[in-house]
Amino acid sequence: VQLQACGGGAVQAGGSLRLSCAASGSSRINTMGWYRRFPGKQRELVAAITRGGTTDYEDSVKGRFTISRDNAKNTVYLQMNLLKPEDTAVYYCNADDSPYDYIRRGGWWGQGTLVTVSS
Repeated sequence: VQLQACGGGAVQAGGSLRLSCAASGSSRINTMGWYRRFPGKQRELVAAITRGGTTDYEDSVKGRFTISRDNAKNTVYLQMNLLKPEDTAVYYCNADDSPYDYIRRGGWWGQGTLVTVSS
């Protein structure tokens, strides 16, 4: 499975960005998600969505970020609104091609995309 992510960049606090990630190489991708890594920390879940549409969000992004997907295109999106400086991190797309249709971290990662939020 290959994941191609795009959409990162720099924005001021309160602004918005939209990340997208397209998966290829598998006929059935179940959970797709976004993780982020702060300097010196491990990657943490930001949001994930199953093929059936079940979602999960990290508490600090609830109400500000929205994850969605287009199953026909094997593409996941992360709409990030009301961005805060503490959202600054490298964001990674993740995909799971197991047969399990519940939220789980998969073994496939896209290249990171940097999101920088200035105050």
